[in-house]
Amino acid sequence: MFNAFFFDLDGTLLDTEILWVEATERYVRDCGLDARHEDVLADVYGISWRGVRENMQWRFPELTWDWDAIKRHFLRLREIRPLPIEGSINLLRRLARNYPVAVVSGSTREDVQDGLARIGIEDCVAFALDDSSYSPGKPDPACYRMAAERVGLSPASCVAFEDSTAGIAAAKGAGLYCAALVRPGRPAQDVSMADIVLEDLSRFPLDGIREPSPARTPCSCPSRS
Repeated sequence: MFNAFFFDLDGTLLDTEILWVEATERYVRDCGLDARHEDVLADVYGISWRGVRENMQWRFPELTWDWDAIKRHFLRLREIRPLPIEGSINLLRRLARNYPVAVVSGSTREDVQDGLARIGIEDCVAFALDDSSYSPGKPDPACYRMAAERVGLSPASCVAFEDSTAGIAAAKGAGLYCAALVRPGRPAQDVSMADIVLEDLSRFPLDGIREPSPARTPCSCPSRS
């Protein structure tokens, strides 16, 4: 029986994960360094920003880390790409009517807050964890252990929705049930640890979820479905 639901943000609710990869790659090349797309993808996709910085500085010891420059590249890319992943957002809204729902992200607090506002789901989310909330970052399970503790439930009664190998490893390492989102046209990830793999999270089966307790206060966030 599942009683709480945790969503990754970038790549799961917003199609921004690949934009961060592209932004980081552009910044590295701006610095005159040879950035192979495959390497940057492995170092960035699904990884918390603390982890990204460590990965990139290990790969490029001469790189001067400039978060603001990367963010500028990201913001330019964001203006020309559609972002909301509607199937995931609709599932979150549906679940939030009756269950605790949270966002567990490796992005900065500012970007998490901005992302929730862009989607318009602030009222649906009980809380959001960002890269300053826990340590180490994904793929370490600390973030999902903390989320389960925040809702006062065992990890086994919680579900994580993730799109990356690192995120899936974090969820499974913490003992959660994990649904992997594999969208066509996005970088292939190792989803072998996931309990279920879906191209659209709106297809997540809800038939096995117990009826909510009458004490649960439904979310006031309206459904788009």
